[in-house]
Amino acid sequence: MPVSHALSPQAIALNRFGLGASPGAAPDNPRGWLLDQFARFEPRSAGFAALPDAGAMVTAYQAERRMERQNQPAANTPGVKDPALLAARQDYGQQVQALYRAAVQARSDAALQTQAPFIERMVHFWSNHFCVSVDNQPVTAYAGSFERDAIRTHVLGRFEDMAMAVEHHPAMLIYLNQNQSIGPGSMAAQRSRLGGDPARRRGLNENLAREIMELHTLGVRSGYTQADVTEFARALTGWTVGGQDSDRPGNFLFRDRQHEPGARRILGKTYHQEGEHQARAALADFTHAPATATHIATKLARHFAGDTPPPAMVARLAGVFTSSGGDLPTLYKALIDSPEAWLPQPLKFKTPWEWTISALRGLGRGETGAIQMAAVQRQLGQPVWKPGSPAGWDDVSASWIAPDALMRRVEFAQRLVSPLGDQIDARALAPRLLPASLDPATAGQVAMAESPASALALLLVSPDFLRR
Repeated sequence: MPVSHALSPQAIALNRFGLGASPGAAPDNPRGWLLDQFARFEPRSAGFAALPDAGAMVTAYQAERRMERQNQPAANTPGVKDPALLAARQDYGQQVQALYRAAVQARSDAALQTQAPFIERMVHFWSNHFCVSVDNQPVTAYAGSFERDAIRTHVLGRFEDMAMAVEHHPAMLIYLNQNQSIGPGSMAAQRSRLGGDPARRRGLNENLAREIMELHTLGVRSGYTQADVTEFARALTGWTVGGQDSDRPGNFLFRDRQHEPGARRILGKTYHQEGEHQARAALADFTHAPATATHIATKLARHFAGDTPPPAMVARLAGVFTSSGGDLPTLYKALIDSPEAWLPQPLKFKTPWEWTISALRGLGRGETGAIQMAAVQRQLGQPVWKPGSPAGWDDVSASWIAPDALMRRVEFAQRLVSPLGDQIDARALAPRLLPASLDPATAGQVAMAESPASALALLLVSPDFLRR
């Protein structure tokens, strides 16, 4: 799907750095427009602020299940289904799904209403970098608060602070089974060995330690060993989520009795800190490591300058990351100053999420309204907060350009524009969405469309609009 027409700096600012143009005027000073957004970003939009307390929902349900099991022994008998327990589970499942849909709507409305689309794009970037997946009910309930509290709050702060918030969040702890990790030499493990059901005894879980090192900070093949992962996992023991028996139900909690005692040696450094502070100290070091700077710089360069990250850009961004101590606004400014991100040819193919938001913004939508964005993104192949692995959604064109995936976009575009009728003239809209960048072939196809709605749909699925 080649695009030969050059993109103007205005089109690049709006579409490659931002979330897609709106029908209004293009910025006269593209770089200045991007820099001005740092002061206009709203970390806690109305939709996100209105979300119910996921932690309270989860812990209340867990307490209810415990009470049901105690009061209804038959519920634990194979083949016996207690109606009250089944009803409670069904009601909880419905609440969780309702909360998830509301959170996706809040995310979508924030993207449509924002006065800082570049910073909003960075929220989506970091949310995918530090991804969780809504493949079980507790994570599904927490997903919206995860992006709101761990990502949005820190998107204009320091990388270290964002990483700390991410790794402490219940969504991440539950997603990567950290809440089930018990130090082999901890008090909890010793007590478990003295009694109880051996089949229910928990041990060390390395999932969170491995993903922090491999995906969140240092990157794969950066020099750490399996022994380093195991030692870091031991340092992380005790990081969990509070239940009704704690003073922090549904929130991060450190349980000292689950923590593996003793010093830990990780990447050649010995950590003598006690309790929660041991893993915090190691994580802080990871966030400032040269390998982390290169890993983050590579992902940013891939996102803004093409599927094959330019080495010079990676080196430059990594240097800024290191010299600034991981200050994200400084890193974003270096990104804006990178000439590789301003090349006039389209460099990226929009993901389903990017394309949907840009289509809605292009049509002048200020809110999602009756459009159920969770269902739409599932149909388009990129369900929100549900990537296939802890590595997040792929950021390369080949993952999104399959013919059946494009056909789903065509079908959605047709449904989206069908109610608009004669309200929007696609011939006038096209040059505003792609200022000084509209390919004459696309303009010709839009002009010859058999109806105004068909013209709009053609514009939204044109090669010009599908790329950024």
